Amino acid sequence: MALHITGDTAADELLTDNPLALLVGMLLDQQVPMETAFAGPLKIEQRTGAADAATIAHMAPDEFLEAFKQTPAVHRFPGSMATRVQTLCQTLVDDWDGDAAALWTEGDPDGPEVLKRLKALPGFGEQKAKIFLALLGKQYGFTGEGWREASAPYGEDGSYRSVADIVSSESLTKVREHKKAMKAAAKAPK
Repeated sequence: MALHITGDTAADELLTDNPLALLVGMLLDQQVPMETAFAGPLKIEQRTGAADAATIAHMAPDEFLEAFKQTPAVHRFPGSMATRVQTLCQTLVDDWDGDAAALWTEGDPDGPEVLKRLKALPGFGEQKAKIFLALLGKQYGFTGEGWREASAPYGEDGSYRSVADIVSSESLTKVREHKKAMKAAAKAPK
């Protein structure tokens, strides 16, 4: 299994090999292009040397913020997103011994349980948790019972709704078209 989300081989390798990087990428995936969000963990690692929850959680907030602000910025809202990443990492340290993968591996959880665990994380609402669960099931090897149903509609086979469906430049285009259509429908007069 190898992820192909960012178009950057090194960033995609980090997402594939480091569950925390994948979780942080999902956290950053708001108000920036998906590729920018999911390339964020590599920028964080390159600028801080940190790729684990404990190190990130315990960094001085002002130093971590400076890493976010370097050009190109990790996110268009470096202040709030740097804080969110550190808060997420602290939660992982406190509740999961710093192991992001434990969210979907500890105790052999089913899909609804993983969804519940994800929704308990800071910065993960219903939609973000469902998209991440779909990503785990479609591309990261998670096979817990009921994951497709728990992640609906994002877990649907053959859909192009979210980052969970991006496996190539063609699928990225289809996801972008879907998002554009959804935004247009939301803006259309009722």
